[in-house]
Amino acid sequence: MPKFDAVVVGAGNSGLSAAIRLQMSGKKTLLIEQHNLPGGCATSFRRGRFEIEPSLHELCDVGSEANPGDVRELLDEYGVKLNWVEVPECFRIISKFSDGTPMDVTMPHGIDAFIDKMEYYVPGSRKKMEDLFEIYEEIRQGASYTSACAGHADPAVMKAKYPNMLRLGAYSTDRVFKAMKLPQKCQDILSVYWGYLGVDMKHLPFFHYASMMQRYVRLGAYIPGHTSHELSTAMLERFRELGGEIWFNCRANKFLFDGDALCGVETTMGTVETKMCLPNINPDIVYGKMIPKELIPVREKKLSAARQQRYSARMYTAYFCLDCDYHDLGLTNYTYFLSGGSDSVKEYNDLLGGIKTNQYCIFNCLNVCNPDISPKGTCICTLTTLGSPVDWDNVDAKGYVQFKEATLDKMLKIVKEKIGVDMSGHIEEVSTASPWTFARYLNVPEGAVYGHEARDWDGIMPRMMMLSTDYPVKGLRPIGAAGPRGDGYSGSMITGSLLGKLAIKDLNTWAEGGN
Repeated sequence: MPKFDAVVVGAGNSGLSAAIRLQMSGKKTLLIEQHNLPGGCATSFRRGRFEIEPSLHELCDVGSEANPGDVRELLDEYGVKLNWVEVPECFRIISKFSDGTPMDVTMPHGIDAFIDKMEYYVPGSRKKMEDLFEIYEEIRQGASYTSACAGHADPAVMKAKYPNMLRLGAYSTDRVFKAMKLPQKCQDILSVYWGYLGVDMKHLPFFHYASMMQRYVRLGAYIPGHTSHELSTAMLERFRELGGEIWFNCRANKFLFDGDALCGVETTMGTVETKMCLPNINPDIVYGKMIPKELIPVREKKLSAARQQRYSARMYTAYFCLDCDYHDLGLTNYTYFLSGGSDSVKEYNDLLGGIKTNQYCIFNCLNVCNPDISPKGTCICTLTTLGSPVDWDNVDAKGYVQFKEATLDKMLKIVKEKIGVDMSGHIEEVSTASPWTFARYLNVPEGAVYGHEARDWDGIMPRMMMLSTDYPVKGLRPIGAAGPRGDGYSGSMITGSLLGKLAIKDLNTWAEGGN
């Protein structure tokens, strides 16, 4: 039976990050991946003469070489170098303001430029926006401090340096905006990013929103020049260079225990002996299917019940490979947020209500950001919306393809209506991924790639605070979107690093004879 210091299950962003962190510390690490490629969402696939990016719209917290963000610094520390391409602006949103007037707004990167543009769209908003970005910056610094402390932050330091983080962080974003008396049109514009977090502004913790928004605006956004697959393969190669071992086409079936402590992992390629495992798997699967029932912690049972199976965004994505240049279509922006209105609660409820009420989608043209992503004279566009359980939980095998196509037709009509772009006559290749595609490919419940909703009491701040307590199962630390930093590429990589550090600390303590 092969023996490893640590086993990481799942070679997604979080798993790759954790595996590198463990291997860099000198721990003999095995990485298990059920697919024959690394990356999970961070991958690519081919249709005809096109290589397609399946998931990443843009990545925050990268920054430039001169002004790096946490993700670039983390990858530099790992020794992973990538060909980054900068996204030209934050977003364009085509919708309606709360008063019913049309909204067609394009916001730039850079704090000063962002505030200037907001003043242009909402005269008199400058001072409120400056105050808001000061709070964003304080929360960013406070988040970096708490991450460095791994949940053991000094209360005195928090009160002295980050009082607004303590005062505002746990409130909803909507409530903070209203308390600051932010002009309603500013709120309407700023609310657009709720779709990236999968929670409406009334339930989205301000800490979570502020952390993401500040990074997007301050540092800009980036994508790998050769799709997400460049990111995952670069991380995997670095893991191998460090001496790590990976088993592809291998699935973890269950975790083995000696008493109440982990002692191994049973896989489709045999049993592995280890005292530490970091599964990049939703905790509902880990605790519900992969460990003995008598060892399921009471805390995890209560946590799962409290979440009431509130899984976050169930993705539906369509990929269009077009036989024309994006200029020919009149596309000028990289990211378009398209919605029926600026009320995120209504938009989210309409999404949950099913395809009949869904008016929300995110449209991207990759060539606007990276002209070389497809053959000359062509372009690749993606269209993403959220799938509702009302639709997808009830679709049968016979109606599955038809419903995917019906969803696609509706989203194409929204793009044509909002942007004035008709792609139907230029489609050379098209592929669609439903929530069940993601569920099957990524092994995530209901296709919820973000895990549980990071809302209200279950946001980043309380999840980080839970790190100060002992993990309920000795030797088992779930990572990924369900981890303390929540969803997204950036959060997943940082979670993998953070939980990897805590695992290293545990392993070193046990090696010294401690508990």
